[in-house]
Amino acid sequence: MYNLARSLLFKLDPEVSHDVSLDLLAASSRLGLNKLLGSLPSTKPIDVMGLQFPNAVGLAAGLDKNADAFEALGSLGFGFVEVGTVTPKGQSGNPKPRLFRLPEHEAIINRMGFNNKGVDHLVSRIKSRRYDGVLGVNIGKNLTTSVEDAAADYLACLTQVIPYADYITANISSPNTPGLRSLQFGDSLAQLIAPLAQARDRYEAEHGKRVPLAVKIAPDMTDDEIKLVADTLVAQGVDGIIATNTTLSRDAVVGHPLENEAGGLSGAPVRDASTHVVRVLAEHLKETLPIIGVGGISSGADAVEKLQAGARLVQIYSGFIYHGPELIKEAVASTDAYYRELELGI
Repeated sequence: MYNLARSLLFKLDPEVSHDVSLDLLAASSRLGLNKLLGSLPSTKPIDVMGLQFPNAVGLAAGLDKNADAFEALGSLGFGFVEVGTVTPKGQSGNPKPRLFRLPEHEAIINRMGFNNKGVDHLVSRIKSRRYDGVLGVNIGKNLTTSVEDAAADYLACLTQVIPYADYITANISSPNTPGLRSLQFGDSLAQLIAPLAQARDRYEAEHGKRVPLAVKIAPDMTDDEIKLVADTLVAQGVDGIIATNTTLSRDAVVGHPLENEAGGLSGAPVRDASTHVVRVLAEHLKETLPIIGVGGISSGADAVEKLQAGARLVQIYSGFIYHGPELIKEAVASTDAYYRELELGI
C-alpha cells in the first residue's frame, strides 16, 4: 500500500508531497484509519535521560516542524517523536525550491531554513497532546537573530515549551541557517548551552519535573572536534547528544544531477558518517552521556548498527520517506531483539 502511495506522492513536488502526506496522516489518525496498518508487538521499554521510552525508535525533527501531525505520526509505532525545529517567531524559510529527492541514493537534500509557524503555534498544538509516547521539541534561532544573540532565541523557545515537552533539543547543526554551526565550538557553545541548562534546572526546582536537554550536532567534524564538543557538553551538564544532522559533503552522490544543490544531505549517503560520529562519541564519553543515533537508517540492521556503535536510541527521517511505516516496524523489532539479546547475554 505504501509503495503505491509513494509512487503517487513522488510525482508531486517534494515540498507539496510533504505537506499533503502530513495532512493525510493527520486525517487518517482522526478517522482511526491508522489502526489498519496493524499494531506493533509489545516491546521492552528503555530508560534514557531519565525518561522511559516505549521502544528505541523515534522520528527525527524536521518532518513535523509545527507539531501539526505528531499524534498521527506517533500512532505509526514510534517510541518517541521530535517536533520542530521551532523558532520564537514564525518564518518562511529559504526561497523555493528547497527540497530535493535523490531516489537512486535514497537521499534528500534540503535547505528549508527553519520554516515554521513559531513557538506559540507549536505550544498550542502540544499542550493538549494525547500521544503517550515520548515527545521531544527541537528549538532553534530566527534567521534575523545574530549568532551573537542566538542564546536569547533558544532560551525563549525553551521557556515556552518546557511545561509540555518530555525533552528539548537545541539544534546547533543545521547547515541552512547562516553561521549556526559556529555555535558548536568553544566559548560559543558554552555560552549558548549554559543559560539553557540553568533554565532547565530552575524549572525542575520549581515544578519537580526534570526535562532533559539534548544537543544535536553535525557529522562534518574531525574526530578531535567531536571530542571537544562532547567535553563542552558534559561540562555544561546536558542530558544527551543527538548524532547527527545532515551533511554538507557530496562524496556519496558525486555525478548526480542534483549534486551541487545547496543544503544538507540526508538519507542513506550519511549513514556511515553519522555512525562514525556515534562511535567516536561513545568511545570518548564512556557512557557519561547517552547518544541518540540518526542518519541513513533504512533497515532494521541499520538501526542496530547505530546501537552497536554506542547509541542508546535511534531516529528515522529520510528512510521513513522512502520505506514508510514498515521501516518503523522493522526497526522496532530489530532494536528490541538487540536489547533482549544483550539482557540475556547472547
